[in-house]
Amino acid sequence: MPPHFTDRENDLSALADLHGRFPELSTPLIVVSGPAGIGKTALVSRWLRGMTGRFPDGQLYADLRGHSETGPADPGDVMGQFLRALGVVQVPHGLDERAALWRSVTDGLHVSIMLDNVLSAAQARPLLPGGRHCLVVVTSRYRLTGLRADGALHHELGLLEQDAAVEILTLGIGAERVRREGGAVHQVVSLCAGLPLAVCLASARLASRPRQPVRTMAEALAQDRGRLAALAVEGELSVYAALDESYAVLTPEAARLYRRLALLPARQLDSRLAAVALRVPLGEAERLLDVLVEANLLEDTGPDAYRFHDLVRLHAEERGRAEESPAAQEETSRRVGDWHLHTASAAQKLLSPIQFTLNRTYVHEPTVSCPFADESGALTWLETRRADLMATVRTADEKRWDTLAWQLVDALWPLFHRLRHYDLWIEAHEIGRRAARRDGDRTAERQMLNSGAIGLNAAGRTDDAIDWFTQSLRAAREAGDTRDEGQALLGIGAAHREAGRFQEAEVHLHRAISTWQTAGYGRGVALARIILGEIALEDVQGERSGGAGGAGGAGSAGGAGGPAERAAELFAQAHEALVALNDPYDAARALAFSGRVSALTGPYDTAAERLGEALRFFASAGSAHWQARVSEMLGTCAHEHSLPDTAREHWERARSLYALQSPSDARRVGDLLAGLSGARRPVDPADPREERPTDPSEN
Repeated sequence: MPPHFTDRENDLSALADLHGRFPELSTPLIVVSGPAGIGKTALVSRWLRGMTGRFPDGQLYADLRGHSETGPADPGDVMGQFLRALGVVQVPHGLDERAALWRSVTDGLHVSIMLDNVLSAAQARPLLPGGRHCLVVVTSRYRLTGLRADGALHHELGLLEQDAAVEILTLGIGAERVRREGGAVHQVVSLCAGLPLAVCLASARLASRPRQPVRTMAEALAQDRGRLAALAVEGELSVYAALDESYAVLTPEAARLYRRLALLPARQLDSRLAAVALRVPLGEAERLLDVLVEANLLEDTGPDAYRFHDLVRLHAEERGRAEESPAAQEETSRRVGDWHLHTASAAQKLLSPIQFTLNRTYVHEPTVSCPFADESGALTWLETRRADLMATVRTADEKRWDTLAWQLVDALWPLFHRLRHYDLWIEAHEIGRRAARRDGDRTAERQMLNSGAIGLNAAGRTDDAIDWFTQSLRAAREAGDTRDEGQALLGIGAAHREAGRFQEAEVHLHRAISTWQTAGYGRGVALARIILGEIALEDVQGERSGGAGGAGGAGSAGGAGGPAERAAELFAQAHEALVALNDPYDAARALAFSGRVSALTGPYDTAAERLGEALRFFASAGSAHWQARVSEMLGTCAHEHSLPDTAREHWERARSLYALQSPSDARRVGDLLAGLSGARRPVDPADPREERPTDPSEN
């Protein structure tokens, strides 16, 4: 329990009573309101921690920054964060589409949701879930009476009683000191106007000066009594006064860290970031962070994880702008940018060791060690830091640090390719492309065009993808770069394949193969063969379902035999080459498709063995998308071999995984399951064209 959480038993009981008043078939929505610094967040956090067992599917939290200097958070952005926290990989761009997916994903879940620092009812309303088993608690400085129309019940959090505030102060400075200077203690408490934040800050200052009389603090607060009175009404000014007092007693090193952390675009703070910002050893950074936590100027949110309260951040930013020179501010921001580039590049090397990468250049060579040592740790770091990494990309763009901007976008490829945050993928490459052009680096510009086009194609924007790839193709030919020429041809072919234009796809894919064979780039040849194999596979499945086939000639293109033999040959060639080139991720894709062809032409056991091997790899790699696709293939193979129970098991898994990333695919697999249960006629094998495309690695 936080040290400032005291005398709130009545409020906890009130929240429990409100929760019990909601009808069984409705989603409880509770609004906790009160002035800034009153303890709304602490109260609700404490209550929800006690409710963990009733919400086994998780607890979600978002700071909607209703009173932040940078403006309130966009509900669509928060919704995207929530969806990703629940495992959704493919988040739609539009608010309406996100809201529909949000309601669908939360339907049936038991989740508690805390919307903190909300500005208005309109900001909170889109974030209400679709399930009746959820709980939503909103905190705000405003009463948000507009949410009554949504069935909300309200609780107004009042000021601390005098005795409770004295108890907080006693925890900080000791009972003996309180007894000895009781009159001054009560004066300090009165001047803090019952606000827990102000009381805690006063306590921290007094605790750091054990020989200072408490009356000195009382006299300092009394000099700005008007501002303290305003705090009780408006929620800000006296907190600033208390922050000024607390800041004044920091050591110079701690004060410098306080200022510099607030000036960074990063919101997830840790010891390595602090060490980089302050240019001190890691151990010293950890010590200084502890000083700020003890002074209640920084919140400890987990192992090596910290954050500012929004009001404290505003104060720290003001101090930073006033006391840090423009040159120091610029240097600090660039140091952190270089460290983000260095660490993201290390993650890229672990996750995509075979990938071609552009050179890295640093203004300030990083010396702080990376926070991970293996692939799992690298992917986790990229995922949890993606907002801050994107903030660094945007900052580099704004400051015209063009080389840093496009190099960091290049380093973030595993984040985009593995985790498929399409909105970030596309935004980052738009910035990277612009920065590379300003930088005059045509090779980097082509890299941004190719990698960004893959994201556009994966997001279903095939025409935009073809446009980007075509620009890259033109630039590659002008530069005489056959490797990039092949990449652009591959991308155009993949986009045409996704759009159902199979003949155009084959033309470009064969051109890519010819170009890469001339250049001696075997991996590119293998990637093109995977897509050609998929086109042939569609013909096989078209024949099985009695249709005319999907590719219109893929079976005879480039080899003898029918489409099944051609598909098997292409996947086998690709798999062999990719294994030899130490590209296990793409080799697993080829293996999965090979298993699918085996099921159509041979025994189920052979197909299941290959698909199972691929599934195990994608599970270890953290690729939910490919786990879903392979699980669906396994279910389809089992269904075709009259194994309904096995088919149901795999399709259930596929539907569960798809629900978190592609609702349309989840519905399609749901239809397959309905056919198994007899609710509908048995369905034909799934058409791969209805799925997201196979993303060819860009390099």
